[in-house]
Amino acid sequence: MEHTSSNKGAGESQNRPTQGSGPSRPQSSSPSGGFRGPRPPMSGPRPSGPRGPRDREPMPEKQRKNRINEEIRVPEVRVVDEEGVMLGVMQTREAIELAYEREKDLVEIAQQAVPPVCKIIDYGKFAYEQQKREKLAKKAQHHAQLKEVRFKWRTDTHDFDFKTRHAREFLGEGHKVKATVMFKGREIMHQEIGLALLERFVTALEDCSRIDQPIHPEGRTLSVILAPDKVGKKPKKEKSSDEE
Repeated sequence: MEHTSSNKGAGESQNRPTQGSGPSRPQSSSPSGGFRGPRPPMSGPRPSGPRGPRDREPMPEKQRKNRINEEIRVPEVRVVDEEGVMLGVMQTREAIELAYEREKDLVEIAQQAVPPVCKIIDYGKFAYEQQKREKLAKKAQHHAQLKEVRFKWRTDTHDFDFKTRHAREFLGEGHKVKATVMFKGREIMHQEIGLALLERFVTALEDCSRIDQPIHPEGRTLSVILAPDKVGKKPKKEKSSDEE
């Protein structure tokens, strides 16, 4: 009986925590059934992608038009801050760290300059403004398009009024308009009718346009090109023959 009691006391002493040690933390089991220790602290260089309030995936380098952060591999750069204030020439690593301290990116905006010019700015904001400028440029190119309205040499009043209204809309949007009278076969003998038609067209739109190219023959057609004038003025409503 005494032997059993001593074994029991030995077992209790083995399970009893040692004096001075705190409560033991439960260990989490891994999916494989074993145990893993505490996660090691993260270390390594600061990530080189665009930074911001949200964790977002950086745009692949090949898709970007500007190098940013660690992609800038020249020894020194000229730095401008987000407000456009010139901070001067500094070591590239120093400039990158300064951008990180401000929770921004270092974006190269003038690669051909010596040294290259970089701006401290959030890359997401920079890319958005760049896309906005490109859209405005495309819109300006779109406004430079040449629209065309075509008439037959024998055009009735309703068709003339309808196409003239369309031409007025094009001019109001900033487009140039080419009006063409087409002749087929022996119809070319009636050029004077086509000439009168185009003169009437020019007169109908003289309040919102100017002549860019005067009436001239082009093969079996007569043409005139009008350019917008007084842009921004609301086009007046064209009176149709029925209203008269």
